[in-house]
Amino acid sequence: MSVFHDLAMGFGIALQPTAILICFAGVLLGTFVGVLPGIGALAAISLCLPLTYYMLPVHGLILLAGIFYGAQYGSSTAAILLNIPGTPSAAATCLDGFPLSKKGRAGQALFVVTLASFFGGCVAIILLIVFAPPLARFALSFGAPEYFAVMLLGLIAASTASSGSAAKGLAMVVLGLGLGMVGTDVTSGTYRFTLGMVELTDGINLVALAMGLFGIAEVLTNLASSESAAPPARSFRLREMLPTRREAKDSVRPAIRGSLIGSAVGALPGTGPAIAAFLAYAIEKRVSRHPERFGTGVFEGIAAPEAANNASVQAAFIPTLCIGIPGDAVMAFMLGAMIIHGIVPGPQLISEQPEMFWGLVSSFWVGNVLLLLITLPLIGFWVRILSIPRQYLYPTILFLICVGVYSVNNNVFDVFVAVAFGLLGFVMNSLRYPVAPVLLGYILGPLIEENFRRTLFISNGDVTAFASSPVSIIFLALSVLALVWPLYSHRRALRRARSAEV
Repeated sequence: MSVFHDLAMGFGIALQPTAILICFAGVLLGTFVGVLPGIGALAAISLCLPLTYYMLPVHGLILLAGIFYGAQYGSSTAAILLNIPGTPSAAATCLDGFPLSKKGRAGQALFVVTLASFFGGCVAIILLIVFAPPLARFALSFGAPEYFAVMLLGLIAASTASSGSAAKGLAMVVLGLGLGMVGTDVTSGTYRFTLGMVELTDGINLVALAMGLFGIAEVLTNLASSESAAPPARSFRLREMLPTRREAKDSVRPAIRGSLIGSAVGALPGTGPAIAAFLAYAIEKRVSRHPERFGTGVFEGIAAPEAANNASVQAAFIPTLCIGIPGDAVMAFMLGAMIIHGIVPGPQLISEQPEMFWGLVSSFWVGNVLLLLITLPLIGFWVRILSIPRQYLYPTILFLICVGVYSVNNNVFDVFVAVAFGLLGFVMNSLRYPVAPVLLGYILGPLIEENFRRTLFISNGDVTAFASSPVSIIFLALSVLALVWPLYSHRRALRRARSAEV
């Protein structure tokens, strides 16, 4: 079937009234989450996952995906108006967005970032349509050794590429791998690490784990550090948001470059929108004829990171859907949500479930248009939401998280698990240990173990089977490079520091 035929089939699903309503609810909630600092898309996705049990799988994924890229749209509002990034990726927008706000150009800045975000998302969707089918066909030739090598690379890259210490990232990956081993062994049927608890025989609940590490932990962290005073509320009229012709022209090329950078970075495991946004900002500053103006309030400094931010989110679905390798924590949770609904992401997804794949891809177009239509008119409303004191908002979120965890299995034990991981996540945040690699290890751990054991079983215990094909050799070599490179960079930095002292 041609791409146009597949898209027509996908739009036939995405343009159904129920799908449009669900997509609208997802992007609206995502924008709300993005505006509010410190909550994050993952907490909202984990909170809404139980609701998807009563939907068709494609509708559930449309809802969760809408929350993800909707949060990236909304995160720029607080970044520009109050210098408070709604998501980590919006921190790059603060550099020039807030100075523009202080100059009285906040309306124009919000208008530009909305259009740049829409453009970046569209570019990434086109790349997803073009490259996803051939990538899936290529991955059909993968066996157990190739899958093991690819997943190992994704896990190592995600841990070492995260901000902070690479050793801490690897330690959190190991913790996630250990949590993924809890439950019943698939091969032998024996219980592993259940501590004698019947509730753990099926493993640790994914929703409880994610809500605890990201939802409860983030709320507790922000409650411990947030101020009680509410930010001042402001409002803007639509006609005040139109930029001049020169400002619009200056934003076109940065948006194009940012979209391409975000699409390329987002498709790589272990990166994410934050890296894409800061990389786009750095490149835009380097290619500018007047780099000294960056940081003082220029439209190029907000168009590039916002386009990269949203492009990376859409492009992150390429490896997740086509190979089954999530690029970051949110994609790992999306992978888990697919598995819960009986969907197996990977190279056979497009051929075996084309309605689900193309319906989800087509919903990205619908969601981006909806975001374009609702973002600008609702800016005044989002600004008023920012005036709610956090000490009142966050306890409400904690209550909703506990209700969401309980509703999955109607089991109080899952609530206690979520609270325990919430406290653990709070301690990890305080000690600056990244929590995203824990979820990645938990999701990919059982898959890596399954392909590892399958490879050894097929080869009668011959470990050289892991390097039996060029694909597996390349990915294993890249995994070793991902482990060695941080150590090399650290030693090189130490040598430079010592030479500077001399």
